Amino acid sequence: MFRPAILAAGLALLASSAQAIDYVSVTRNAVLFEHSSLQALKLAIIRPGTPVEVIIRSPDNQWAKVRDPSGVLSWIEGNALSPQRTVLVTAEQAAVRREANERSPVVFEVARDVVLGLVSVEPGGWVKVQHADGSGGFLRFTEVWGL
Repeated sequence: MFRPAILAAGLALLASSAQAIDYVSVTRNAVLFEHSSLQALKLAIIRPGTPVEVIIRSPDNQWAKVRDPSGVLSWIEGNALSPQRTVLVTAEQAAVRREANERSPVVFEVARDVVLGLVSVEPGGWVKVQHADGSGGFLRFTEVWGL
């Protein structure tokens, strides 16, 4: 049988170790490495704007272990990352709508792998996005990666 004090201490420990998912974007063409070293095996090049999930950062912030949109874990130089939020379209074709509802007129359509700026996460499963050309609107959150 658990005593209330022991249970409370365990719950507090779990809560303090929980972290929010940290998404950032890539600022330039950058190399993804197997380890946190310029001498490590180069795995891929990732394009500017791509959102990545930060798993951990080195103590000096020179490296970050990230998960890319394909789910692969690798290391990237810390100076190649920006706190600016973006999303990557995962649907084959996604309709960006004027308002956050299915009946709203389509402003424009985007294909898979297009990077859009994330403006905000909206109620009801929508995200407000902005294209590089300045046009914007709303997408279903199920059609993008990076949230």
